[in-house]
Amino acid sequence: MTEAEKTPQAIDASKRNRHASAGNAELFTIGEIPDDAVSRISSGIDELDRVLGGGIVEGSVVLVGGDPGIGKSTLLTQASANIARHGEIVLYASGEESTRQIKLRANRLGAEDSGFYVLSENDMEAIINRAQEMNARLLVIDSIQTMLLNGVTSAPGSVSQVKESAMALLRFAKQTGCSAILVGHVTKEGSLAGPRVLEHMVDAVLYFEGDRQHQYRMLRAVKNRFGSINELGMFEMTGDGMREVKNASEILLAERAEGASGSVVMCAMEGSRPMLTDVQALVATTVFGNPRRMASGIDQGRLALLLAVLEKRAGFRMYDQDVYINIAGGMTLTEPAADLSIVLAVASSGWNVCAGTNLAAMGEIGLSGEVRAIPHAQRRVDECARMGFTRIILPRANLKQIKVPEGAELIGVSSVAEAVMLLKRNKQDG
Repeated sequence: MTEAEKTPQAIDASKRNRHASAGNAELFTIGEIPDDAVSRISSGIDELDRVLGGGIVEGSVVLVGGDPGIGKSTLLTQASANIARHGEIVLYASGEESTRQIKLRANRLGAEDSGFYVLSENDMEAIINRAQEMNARLLVIDSIQTMLLNGVTSAPGSVSQVKESAMALLRFAKQTGCSAILVGHVTKEGSLAGPRVLEHMVDAVLYFEGDRQHQYRMLRAVKNRFGSINELGMFEMTGDGMREVKNASEILLAERAEGASGSVVMCAMEGSRPMLTDVQALVATTVFGNPRRMASGIDQGRLALLLAVLEKRAGFRMYDQDVYINIAGGMTLTEPAADLSIVLAVASSGWNVCAGTNLAAMGEIGLSGEVRAIPHAQRRVDECARMGFTRIILPRANLKQIKVPEGAELIGVSSVAEAVMLLKRNKQDG
């Protein structure tokens, strides 16, 4: 029977065969399952291992997304080389680049003698067969949108091709224990291209964040079955590849202006990692009927809410003021603990008074103007003290749970008005 003569029943049967399991999976009660710790492979890149929760889990499938040119292939080439140098068999399969192109990148990264295998192929079945023959420990697919699977009639990159190719790879990884890393394209909105089910199928989803025009890149875990989510790794893009940034706080504060108004430091928790960042505000009298509100690195709706609280609860006049907020270093702050530093930065710029070069602030603000307790206060305070910040403003409710670091002064506040008064004293003293 030719392809054109196949009946709907025959086509349905072929689809069922593709999705069918081997039927020989062993059945356990929950108590019979061994409690062995998962086996992990170190990528040789501490920041990548941190984001993954300690390394690449054996038999796991990881999806890495990010804008074109941000460094996905560079980082994975470096990781492949490191793993191969430790005697593991690594297969790097690309449907976008030729083997010569991959070799050029490896030469630039100093990875040409590492011994990992390279395959320029977009047939997923052929790639899986090669990996199985080699008994590969790690398989890198660059990218999943270029792959095709025989029997699926649509073009590479289509919903059905991406889903079926990923499913075939997932079955291979779980049955053999070979770990797999997929590179995923992103849409103009910044989300992963292809079916949403792709993110549900894999074990971990990592996003590369950052501007290609800047040297720093953030690798964030938004899903991880074997570790914490929102874990963050920081890299610097150099001519020799991705270089790890060990002390992110120092890098993010390196170019902070001394004695400038509108600048307040806060400590954000990115997964298990405390990171200091500079919250900058610029307040200027508007010449238009509607004042402008612009924010980079925080949610614009959150900014509007905080400005309303500042006006209502602390007596600031904001209706004729343009307000601009920027989180230095390309960071994005999503946690409410950034509220207090944003409000103090706005007040500092509005009064044109320096908040203090040794001052850090953090706390969540409610609509009634109250300053609410924040999680991980001890770790935040310790990081601030380590970086030389001796005056730390935080919610009064957190004070009783914190051991004060040597040389640091903790200032507890319970309302926005109380926090702003601390800046007002600086204005009066100046």
